[in-house]
Amino acid sequence: MTAAPLFAELIPFKPRSFLPRSLDLGNWTEIEPLFDKLETSSASLQSATDLEQWLLQYSELSAALSEESSRRYISMTCHTDDPECEKAYLHFLEKIEPRAKPRHFTLQQRVALCPQGTQLPEERFYIYLRSVRNQVSLYREKNVPLQTAESKLSQQYQKISGAMTVTHDGQEKTLIQMGRLLENRDRSLREEAWSLMARRRMRDADELDGLFEELLGLRTQLAQNADLPDYRAYCFRNYERFDYTPEDCLRFHESIERHFVPLARLLQEKRRRALSLEKLRPWDMDVDPENAPPLEPFTEISQLIGRTQEIFDGLDPELGEGFRLMNQKGLLDLANRKGKAPGGYQASLSEARLPFIFMNAVGQQRDVDTLLHEAGHAFHALAVRNEDLSFVRGAPMEFCEVASMSMELLAAPHLEKFYSPADAARARTRHLEGIIRFFPWMATIDAFQHWIYTHPGHSRSDRHAAWLDVHARFGGVEDWSGWEEYRRRLWHRQLHIFEYPFYYVEYGIAQLGALQVWRRARENPQAALTDYKTALAWGGKKSLPDLFAAAGIRFDFSEDTIAPLVSLLRKELDL
Repeated sequence: MTAAPLFAELIPFKPRSFLPRSLDLGNWTEIEPLFDKLETSSASLQSATDLEQWLLQYSELSAALSEESSRRYISMTCHTDDPECEKAYLHFLEKIEPRAKPRHFTLQQRVALCPQGTQLPEERFYIYLRSVRNQVSLYREKNVPLQTAESKLSQQYQKISGAMTVTHDGQEKTLIQMGRLLENRDRSLREEAWSLMARRRMRDADELDGLFEELLGLRTQLAQNADLPDYRAYCFRNYERFDYTPEDCLRFHESIERHFVPLARLLQEKRRRALSLEKLRPWDMDVDPENAPPLEPFTEISQLIGRTQEIFDGLDPELGEGFRLMNQKGLLDLANRKGKAPGGYQASLSEARLPFIFMNAVGQQRDVDTLLHEAGHAFHALAVRNEDLSFVRGAPMEFCEVASMSMELLAAPHLEKFYSPADAARARTRHLEGIIRFFPWMATIDAFQHWIYTHPGHSRSDRHAAWLDVHARFGGVEDWSGWEEYRRRLWHRQLHIFEYPFYYVEYGIAQLGALQVWRRARENPQAALTDYKTALAWGGKKSLPDLFAAAGIRFDFSEDTIAPLVSLLRKELDL
């Protein structure tokens, strides 16, 4: 079964030398002989040069399979209501990946044990070999079907979320489209819109609770099979968090509680006074506190693309060319529509060595922020296009998010491409305020997951109670009266809990890095941008501390780093 025709015109960045030019990557009978050939040839490697050439062949196969998986995932998320896209994605998930994983493990074992590995250039291969050895030690064949089942359940979350719509003013609208009304100055309209969305989410609340409990069971078993005490330990090993620990994350939460939570609550109190309200309600959080009309950066997707192109052209010609290339090759699916999965992401097409951006734009400033963010990921992918070994192109996620979050801040001085000077200033202020609000939310999500996976055997009501405790610890001052049941399940909205467990603290670590890039750019914009691009070009060939250092910033999320950045934000926002 071949993938959907999306991106059918894309070709490999370099002509295939190991793989046949024509290869059905949805057919295991065509893929298996390639693994056989690699396994056989690995036994006769005599030198570091032999090993390096063999790794390039293995890389070619891995990149092709990775791209096939990405294409099918992209098609499925772009069209969750298309049975053919779902069928193609599930076919790869059920018929190809479970067969490929043990074959990958065998080849990784050969790499990990190969004596010639010690002779490979350390600058290019040290991080990769460390990763291989970690993955070999973590691999268990009995976990392969569990991982397949986990991916299928995650896909169900996409399907349930993508199908959520409400009827408003006689029209069917997605929840993302309804979100625009939360910026409206009419408070009764905001409340109506928010209530409609909340009730719609509650219709699927029990199903999502049940779905998560299935995921929780699978993840617990994954950790047990890998001889680890809990899934948190498994995740930290699997994510290759060599440079920090769960205990570091807990201390990070405490620092956020001390520095960012009071600042976020101060912003809320300022909002309450500006809106002349006795109490803030959940539907009061997105409207402009000065009661100005909502920012309207664009009305058509073509405007979003064109104005963003102008920003990148002005920021850096190389970045401008990268974004233009993506647009020309149809690698931007930006508009929200029914049947499209929620959220936004950048996916790499590893054989073409090109990035794809997916998002759900409806004409809000957050859409501009999202596109700038995902473009930062895309520029990261483009910066390493000339590296032939696919295994060393990808950096750790903590630094991948520095790439994206820094781009939001580096591009902010150019927002006049979308707005008048006054509205551009409003957008920049809202962005910084959003960063302040983000840290407590990030800590809420991360702390909740730490609780979930270190409290085995907890009940659904235990989990809801734990969420409320964590939400109260890091949350704001808004009044949830009448919506207590919805508040208990507010975490259902965070797709990372369902699809990417423990993948959220990276955003917090990275945001501290991005704020450091922003601080440098305020003093010397060109130096900050140059170091940023230099760090991107290293891909995955350096450790996290070294990648941060290459960008001219510190890999540190202690109070020593947090406190000065909070002071700068206070000063910038006159708080």
